[in-house]
Amino acid sequence: QVQLVESGGGLVQPGGSLRLSCAASGFTFSTNAMSWYRQAPGKERELVAAITNTGGSTNYADDVKDRLTISRDNGKNMVYLQMNSLKPEDTAVYYCKVKLYRSVFPRDYWGQGTQVTVSS
Repeated sequence: QVQLVESGGGLVQPGGSLRLSCAASGFTFSTNAMSWYRQAPGKERELVAAITNTGGSTNYADDVKDRLTISRDNGKNMVYLQMNSLKPEDTAVYYCKVKLYRSVFPRDYWGQGTQVTVSS
């Protein structure tokens, strides 16, 4: 079955860095775009970054551009989110997501999330 397992979250001071990882299995990783979302307390889940199946194109939310970088390793079925210059407002649970088109209707698959807390 489809599995997405995030790791790498934690507590970091403002201005610090973290690297999130997402291990994918149960589908053909190299043919699917991947994305990272986040959900802060009391807020809706929002798209942070996305990457095409080859990694040739990426897309970012405006408030994370130049600070966060999404990348992938198709040989390892991994997608990453390098987070630099972190701000308190980056505090959220970060989720890895894939949309699969296995039937007439596409379906989103999510990981369990990893907590990122930016605080001094």
